[in-house]
Amino acid sequence: MTTPPTPPTPGSAPDPRRTRAEAERTDLAARVRDVSITYRTTFEKKPTLKQALVRFGRGQRAVSEIQALKNVSFEVPVGTSLGIVGANGAGKSTLMRALAGILPPTSGTVETWGRASTLLALGVGFNNSLSGRENVILGGLAAGLSKEEVEERADEIAEWTELGEFIDMPMRTYSSGMFSRVAFSVAVHMEPDLLMIDEALSAGDAHFREKANAKMEELRGRARAMFLVSHGLGSIKEMCSEAIWLDHGRLMMQGSPDEVVDEYMKFLKVKKTATTTEDI
Repeated sequence: MTTPPTPPTPGSAPDPRRTRAEAERTDLAARVRDVSITYRTTFEKKPTLKQALVRFGRGQRAVSEIQALKNVSFEVPVGTSLGIVGANGAGKSTLMRALAGILPPTSGTVETWGRASTLLALGVGFNNSLSGRENVILGGLAAGLSKEEVEERADEIAEWTELGEFIDMPMRTYSSGMFSRVAFSVAVHMEPDLLMIDEALSAGDAHFREKANAKMEELRGRARAMFLVSHGLGSIKEMCSEAIWLDHGRLMMQGSPDEVVDEYMKFLKVKKTATTTEDI
């Protein structure tokens, strides 16, 4: 069982160092300062024979702390498309959740300017008993749109999925690709200021991926900033203007996508091939 970090105390006083001008900044989309996030995990320790006899066979619960992010700091100017690379367990998704306001830092501060629409977990909150069209409406409401706004966009989003008559069938009958299409379509039609994408570009077949990439390009031109986590280093190079590399929760490098990806691949000691740049 994993216990998330304790959120800040409600009603705590605002940081007096943050001025009104700071709260209304137009040059930055996000700022991360000395952010650390620690998870506390409990597990059952296997007792020795002697301990089992003393404790009548009961195990002993132990607590382990996992430091997912360690004093990470960076700024994201307006207009930036930031790629985030790193191996599994590097802290990429944790960082994205902190930027989205889902996960409070254990220490440090995360500031963002603008409304975020996330593709962090496609379809979270969908009801499999409802149709795709009904979940389009549900997803729009969950993203903070008004009932009127959702009704205006529902048909457009449903058509964009290209699911035809399946859009009115229960989502429990969908394949994983069809499910991802609905979830992706809802997320990219929310007109966000900050677009955050965590491994969501593989939704659907080749035709739909091309369509999804085109939509992402369109959104990137309108959003204040885009954040992309992907093992597809080719996508990072193609879609991002800047990149950061995380390793075991630490920020290793920030720079151009070409420079960061090259250093990351050297660190992994892998050669550049079509396969390695597509999925590392």
